[in-house]
This record gives sequence, C-alpha cells and structure tokens, in this order.
Amino acid sequence: MSSSNINLESAPLDNFSECHSGIVRHLNDLDSLVPLLEPARQAHRLAAEAVRFFRASIFEHHNEEEKDLFPAVIANANAGEERNKAQEAVDRLVREHRHLESVWSKLEPQLDAIAHGGAGEVDVEAIKLLVGNYQAHAKYEEDVFLPLAKAVLSRQGEHMAALGLRIHMRHTPLQVTPF
Repeated sequence: MSSSNINLESAPLDNFSECHSGIVRHLNDLDSLVPLLEPARQAHRLAAEAVRFFRASIFEHHNEEEKDLFPAVIANANAGEERNKAQEAVDRLVREHRHLESVWSKLEPQLDAIAHGGAGEVDVEAIKLLVGNYQAHAKYEEDVFLPLAKAVLSRQGEHMAALGLRIHMRHTPLQVTPF
C-alpha cells in the first residue's frame, strides 16, 4: 500500500474526528452558558424590582413630600431666615425630584424590557447617575431638611400629628364593614 492509499482509506474517519471536534467545541460553549444563567435571572429580578419599586414607592414618596411635608414646613417656619432656609431647601428638593424622575423615565422602558426577559441595551451611565444623585438627594434631605422640618413642626404638636395622620390615611386601606 502506498501512503496515498492510506490517506484515502482514513479520510472518512478523519471527517468523523473533525466532526467530533466541532461538536466538543459547541458543547464547551454550551457549558459556558451555565454560569451565566443565574446572573441573567438576577438581572431580570433586579430590573423587575426596580420598576415595581419606582412605580409604587418613589413617586408616591415625592408626592407626599410635596403635597404634605414641604408646605407644612414652609407654612410653619418662622418668618425671615428660617422660612427662607426652608423655602430654599424645598425648592432644591423639588428640582431634584423632577431631575430624578426625568432620569428614571428614560431608564424605565429599558429596565422593564430586561424584567420581562429581554436583554436590551441599558444606559449604564444613567443608572449610575440616578443612584448617585438619589443618594446625594437623600443625604441632603436627611442632613439638612428633615432636621429643619422636625424643629419647625415640633413647636406645635398638632402640625406633626396632622401630618402623620394624613400620611397614615393614605397608606391605610379603607375597610368597609357591612351592617
């Protein structure tokens, strides 16, 4: 037998071997999918939770502050420096609310798509902007505005009680009892 005959005779087996190499390569790719599945599920869950939370909580929180807390503080602040400080803080917080809501409105459809199984593009910089700005907003509110609000509203207990009651009533489901 010549060497050219050996190659012809082994060619069909070589094709099977090459086929197996391709199969193994694809199986290795498939196996690399396994560690990616849990992070993908986590991304879907986190996106869904963010959308639910913003829809149910953040906008309601802003509304309560703007409808109840901010006006109560301004109305009850002492005229002059205290009222000016309260007004400046409220103006800043309301501006920040609108900015944060604007950033969210651009992110929401992207996150909603991910929450429903999509793998679309997400503006990562917008997420970082939203998170960073909201953290700064909350810190300012906690460090500056809420201590001022407490000082202003605690001078007259009925203002704190009325504010608490309004907020409580909004968060308490109406229960109707049959006669």
